[in-house]
Amino acid sequence: MTAMPPAKANTAPPRAPRSALRGVAGSTLVAALLALALLAAGCGTEHPRAIASDELAEAQTFPYYPVYWVGPDFQGHPIAAADGLRNYIEKIGDSVYYGDCVQSKGIFGGGSCLLPLQVTTVIYHLHANSALGAQHNIIVRGVPATVYDEGRSIELYTGRQAIDIFSDTYAHAIGAATQLRPLNAPGSSTADLPAPVFCPELAGVVEGEVSRVMASLPGRACQRAAAQIAYTESITGRHLERPLY
Repeated sequence: MTAMPPAKANTAPPRAPRSALRGVAGSTLVAALLALALLAAGCGTEHPRAIASDELAEAQTFPYYPVYWVGPDFQGHPIAAADGLRNYIEKIGDSVYYGDCVQSKGIFGGGSCLLPLQVTTVIYHLHANSALGAQHNIIVRGVPATVYDEGRSIELYTGRQAIDIFSDTYAHAIGAATQLRPLNAPGSSTADLPAPVFCPELAGVVEGEVSRVMASLPGRACQRAAAQIAYTESITGRHLERPLY
């Protein structure tokens, strides 16, 4: 994935004092202005209508790979939208959104408001995690993961996919990570996730449990990656940056 700076959430327009609103509570004009302000802000103060059944069904039949979600709601926030096949972007993946609005797609989320949760599943393409900025590596649900964006985002590595969790707090992000399950395939929200069949190119410190899990990935993925780097160096004479595992 290509890194981009975090999108800044736009603030909602200032509200009139309650005393002023009480004085014109019955005014059609005030009601219209408030409705327009909420529309311009991109987020409502009320929960959105339930996701359309056909939109959810489309996501549940996404054909290319398992797409992850945390169920029909997250800590009281309903599912707001799901990409499905029509909105699928190969390089960015397929997303499920929770809260009062829908963000634009990207590795740091984005859009006009800060959702409590967005879960994006994408086919993993080798990339240097150093592009994500300050980060640290952990194990979640038995697989390697990287915490970045000041703790608000977590990227997990499973199967052939990376799962990116974008949230408003670390508590929400790690809470979602522990509840992930496939939307369009059988799976559990409590069992370990399938181990990645590739070697994630982690940045920062890799030791302890993270190092042990990386060394035991299926097909010795990380050992094979290290051997490929050594072979490339031997025939090119160039020193390549080695993964930290």
